[in-house]
Amino acid sequence: MADNRQFLHGLAWMALAMGSFIGMSVGSRELAATLSIRQVLFFRALVGLFVILAVGRSLWPEVRRAAQIRLHLWRNLIHFTAQYFWTIGVVLLPLASVFALEFTMPIWVTLFAWLLLKERLTGPRLLATAGGFLGVQVIVRPGIAMVDPAAALVLIAAAGYGLSMILVKRLTRHASPGAIVVWMILIQLPLGLAAALTDWRPVSIADIPWMLLAGLGALSAHYGMAQALRRLDASILIPVDFLRVPLAALVGFAFYAEAIDLWVFLGGAIILLSNFQAVLAERRRMGR
Repeated sequence: MADNRQFLHGLAWMALAMGSFIGMSVGSRELAATLSIRQVLFFRALVGLFVILAVGRSLWPEVRRAAQIRLHLWRNLIHFTAQYFWTIGVVLLPLASVFALEFTMPIWVTLFAWLLLKERLTGPRLLATAGGFLGVQVIVRPGIAMVDPAAALVLIAAAGYGLSMILVKRLTRHASPGAIVVWMILIQLPLGLAAALTDWRPVSIADIPWMLLAGLGALSAHYGMAQALRRLDASILIPVDFLRVPLAALVGFAFYAEAIDLWVFLGGAIILLSNFQAVLAERRRMGR
C-alpha cells in the first residue's frame, strides 16, 4: 500500500511539473517579445531567488553543507545551456513542435539511466517510451519543414535535459528536492546575469507579470520534477511527460492561434493509452 501511495504521489508531482513547464514556456515567449533570451533566463532565476529567500529558510542548513557541490555545478551548467537553446525554440517554433522535439529526450534518459543509475529497462517502460514517441510523430508529422536551425537547437537541448534529469536523480539520493532547486537558482542566477549583460534591453512594468509566470513556473516545475524523481524511476516518469505535447498544442491554439487538428488528438490518444498501460503494469509490479 505504501508503494502504491508513493507511486500516485510521484505521478501527482509530475502533473504539477508538466503544467508548470507549459506556464514557463508561455511566460518566456511573452518576455522574449521585448527582452533578449538571455534576459529571460536571468529574470526567471531572479524570481526564483526571491521565492527561496521568502520560503526557503529551513533549507539553508542543508545548502550550507554544500554536499555534492561538484555534481550540482555540472548539472546546472548542462541545464543552463540546454534551457538557453530550448528558449530559442519556444520563441521561434510552435509550442507543440518544441515539446515534441524535446521528447527525443527519453532516448537519452533511458540510455543515461541504464549507464549511470543502473535502472532496469523493463518491457512496459520501453513500450511506453516507444508509444509516446510514436504519438509525438503523429502530432508533428515531421518533414522538410522541421529541418530548421531552431529545431536543431531544441534537439541538442533535449540531450542536455536528459543528462540533467539523470544528474537530478543522482542528487536526490543525498539532497532534498528543495535544496536541489536552491542550488539551481544560486548557480544559474550569476550565469544568467553574466549572459544578460551582453544583450541588455529596456525592461518595463508590463514585463513583470510574464517574469512572475516564467520564474514561478520554472521553480515549481523543477521542484515538482525533483519530488517525482525522488519517488519514481526516471524511465517511468519520462513517458508520462509525453502528455505535455498535446497540452502544449491546446495552449498554443488558445493563446497564439497555432494550428491544431485531428492529428494532435490522435497522437495524444496514442500517448495516453501507451502510458496508461505502462502505469498499470508498474502499479502491479510495485504492489507485489
